[in-house]
Amino acid sequence: MSGPPFTVRDLGEVAIRCRDLAAMTAFYSDVVGLEVIEGDYSDNMVFLRVGEGFAGHTSVVALFTAEGEDEPEAGDGSSLHHLALTVKAEDLAPALAWYRAHGLEPRTAEHRWVGWDSVYVTDPEGNTVELVASVRQRSGSGDLPDESA
Repeated sequence: MSGPPFTVRDLGEVAIRCRDLAAMTAFYSDVVGLEVIEGDYSDNMVFLRVGEGFAGHTSVVALFTAEGEDEPEAGDGSSLHHLALTVKAEDLAPALAWYRAHGLEPRTAEHRWVGWDSVYVTDPEGNTVELVASVRQRSGSGDLPDESA
């Protein structure tokens, strides 16, 4: 058999169980800039639009309360390494200033082997959130501003 009889076209959603749904919603909507999708769904979940998606399924970050469940692991104890959201290369420098203005301590990385630059922050529950951009059109090193500036 050569492979499955289907082709994955896009990421539909990333679902995160939360201890504090309100804090997580505020972070992903107010700080990261994702749009809350209004709908007739339970008070223990929030859907935030990431992109258009594919074939009518919007790409989303889905936040769910962990009520009645074991406390969700976050940070180093989680199986989620990080969540990456794609932006334009020219958005990375303003993102650093924006995050700092919101009291966050962003970290940067240059992934030259694949042609990407990244800005990382930590959400209110300890998950790493990455803004990543293709920088293949740029040349040289040091394209990202110094994160300690």
